[in-house]
Amino acid sequence: MRNILLTVCTALLFVGSASGQDLREAWRRAEAERSVAADEAAEARQGIFDDREALTRAIAVLQARRDSLSDTIDSNHDRQNTLTRQRDDLEDDWAERELSVREISGNVRVAARDLESLLRQSLVSAGRPDRLERLAPVMREGYFPDLDDIAVMADLLLEEIALSGRIERRALEYGGRDGRDVIGDVVMLGRFAAVYRDDDGVGFLEWSPDDRRLTAQAGRPPRGLRRALASWLDGKGSRAPIDLSGGAALRQIAHGSSLRDQLEAGGPVVWPILGLALVALVITVERLLKLRRVHGDTDRLMGEVDTLASRGDWSACEALAESHAGKGWPVVRVLRAGLAVRGERRETIESVLQESILRELPRLERGISALAIIGAVAPLLGLLGTVTGMIDTFRVITLFGTSDPRLMSGGISEALVTTELGLAVAIPIMLVHTWLSRRVDKVVGDMEEKAIGLTNVIEKERS
Repeated sequence: MRNILLTVCTALLFVGSASGQDLREAWRRAEAERSVAADEAAEARQGIFDDREALTRAIAVLQARRDSLSDTIDSNHDRQNTLTRQRDDLEDDWAERELSVREISGNVRVAARDLESLLRQSLVSAGRPDRLERLAPVMREGYFPDLDDIAVMADLLLEEIALSGRIERRALEYGGRDGRDVIGDVVMLGRFAAVYRDDDGVGFLEWSPDDRRLTAQAGRPPRGLRRALASWLDGKGSRAPIDLSGGAALRQIAHGSSLRDQLEAGGPVVWPILGLALVALVITVERLLKLRRVHGDTDRLMGEVDTLASRGDWSACEALAESHAGKGWPVVRVLRAGLAVRGERRETIESVLQESILRELPRLERGISALAIIGAVAPLLGLLGTVTGMIDTFRVITLFGTSDPRLMSGGISEALVTTELGLAVAIPIMLVHTWLSRRVDKVVGDMEEKAIGLTNVIEKERS
């Protein structure tokens, strides 16, 4: 429309300034231009309609695609929810299974550590370094053991059981008593003992778990143990000593101190205590023999005296007492003294018998008081050794300090050994003293009983 108006205006202008002929010509040109403009407008309108239809179809396609995508999204949401629930169920199931798996793995690791400690401490591991290497993967951090690892552990344990009951001779390297490494024949008595033989004789080997090597014990076994071991190695003996404690008993035997070593560790005070013990032993033996000899069958003797006295045969009574005089019974001497004064008054007879009993007491009690003195002096000497040992200990502390306890061991050993020895001597002496005193009291009581009996027999015969 705008083009048409422009054409009309142009024509009017043209009319106002031109002639009529020119006006018609201008009109035709204007019509032609209008027709062209109308065609162009129609063509443009048609293009717009075509574009609108294309856009409408495109919009429809996009809407259909949007609906399809919306359906897909809804389907994916449903699938996501389903998968989420499945994931949660699987996580719960895995948590339960993981707990069981971790428990099984923990038990396997605990068993592996126990087996490693057993193999490390075992004597049969000497010369077999692969045993711990086979177990090493199970001990790694974060490693999950499988059935093959459990089978390896079972094989190692069964191997340990089999080797523990096997006696074998093997060429092994071990540390000798002089500190040098030696390669020699070693007899393995299961996991209980390892025996070697060199130019100095036989001995036992110790297994060091940290160094994983065998070393000869610094101390030799006792002579009897070495003799039995050598006899077994030579095929002459049927028994071999073993250590069921895993080496502790052998170390204690090899490094144990003898009685002489303990006495020497007690210092000079030990010898007076031993001297007192020897004196007490001599006195004890002498008193035992004496009291055993003086205590006879006095009841039978007194019965015979009573029978003879009832018949008035006093000469037979004296002869009977004389016949038993050589036995050394104190009761016989008391009876002889009473028979000698049978004609005197009762008071005189009783005094003579009492005097005879008192005369026998020193013979019976001889040495017993010395035992009491020795029993009291022995622990005092032990206490003296304790004091001197502690004085030596404090002197060492003053000079060298307390950095090395071995420097103080001498004084402490002296203190303890003397106290132990003093008590060990005093306790049996006091027991023997009490027992001998009771024996003497029994003999004295027997003499008093027979003295009173003789007095009653004499008085009875008088009346």
